[in-house]
Amino acid sequence: MVQDKKMHDIRQIRQDSSEFDRQMKRRGLSPNSADILSIDFKKRSAVTELQMLQEKRNKISKEVGEARRVGHKSDHLVEEVSRLKNAIIKMEKIDRELSVNLEESLSELPNYLAEDVPQGNSELDNIELRNEGIIRPRLFQPKDHVGLGEKLKEIDFDSAVKISGARFVVLRGQLARLERALANFMLDHQINKYGYLEVSPPALVNSEALFGTGQLPKFSDQQFKTEDGLWLIPTAEVPLTNLVRDCILEEEALPLRFTAYTPCFRSEAGAAGRDTRGMIRVHQFGKVEMVSITHPEQSEEEHERMTSCAESILKALELPFRTVVLCSGDTGFSAVKTYDIEVWLPGQLEGEGQYREISSCSSCGAFQARRMRARYRPKNSKTNEFVHTLNGSGLAVGRALIAVLENHQQKNGSILIPEALQKYMNGQEIINPPE
Repeated sequence: MVQDKKMHDIRQIRQDSSEFDRQMKRRGLSPNSADILSIDFKKRSAVTELQMLQEKRNKISKEVGEARRVGHKSDHLVEEVSRLKNAIIKMEKIDRELSVNLEESLSELPNYLAEDVPQGNSELDNIELRNEGIIRPRLFQPKDHVGLGEKLKEIDFDSAVKISGARFVVLRGQLARLERALANFMLDHQINKYGYLEVSPPALVNSEALFGTGQLPKFSDQQFKTEDGLWLIPTAEVPLTNLVRDCILEEEALPLRFTAYTPCFRSEAGAAGRDTRGMIRVHQFGKVEMVSITHPEQSEEEHERMTSCAESILKALELPFRTVVLCSGDTGFSAVKTYDIEVWLPGQLEGEGQYREISSCSSCGAFQARRMRARYRPKNSKTNEFVHTLNGSGLAVGRALIAVLENHQQKNGSILIPEALQKYMNGQEIINPPE
């Protein structure tokens, strides 16, 4: 039977508590199976007691009816039914409280990690898998995107602060068009070359949607919430993955592959003082997202495929990048395993250059599916199974814009437009600064 809205199956923890503790320890958490199993034991004991009380009440209620039918006194039996009714109400309350306690304990614990995820504490322990593209030597000091935007007069932070506050940006003219060109190119590329189905989802979702993909309850401080209880999406992963919430899919329908371009909103809680210059870390940004819903046996292969789909965008835009596998301490809450793709930005660190994340492709196993109750019906089986879910950026449009500006800048501040984007720019090949 499917467990309701739990990222971990309590039955598995009962069966192998040492494995559960090992997995949490890999995540840097203290082993806590004993605490969880204690709550579980109390809950199961309460359920057993509740069933016994209900059976006894039903039995005595029948005796009351029989006594009245033959004209015998039943006052003592009626009193016993009343006593049992009150006991049942108290036990039902205990059961509900223990259920909530168990639910909360499980819902805030991260996913198990794949065995080949390297052990480590931070991004310093991530392992580079491959390095693509050529970092060309320059005969001039490269500017960062802020300096380039100021020269082009088309990146406007002052107006954004006036309108919205810090960590927002206004793009104008050719750069606004270049941003739109990037989004259109990325969508067309994933749809036409890799067969993703384009979706236009809502940018506001309910709490259950965010719970399903793992942003709630643990990361509520990183989200923007409206006064009527809806949330601005941090990524299109949320609405796209929730398309299969509460669904039972046919096995032959898998895999499902969705893509969408949406605005994304993040409060950046805990990021004070980090990347305050420019567009690297802002509250609102555009992103093309990829989501796959797969058969469990397909998920590893799909993870590699999705990552290559994201990498192919950077190759087409002639941008150097590297792909790393995240270590245990840097892997996200919902993920079994994550590949980050980091693009080379030559204008960062005062022209010394730096790799920065532009895509994160994660396999989540059955973690999200369990929370969303998303299942498939295997052939020749009466039992429904959880699907596996995957998500990846294909790509973050704002950071792609930064990468194009910094990598394709010329000494005079002009920007060469990659060939892949030129048809989206009406054949334009270069963006020149005003004279």
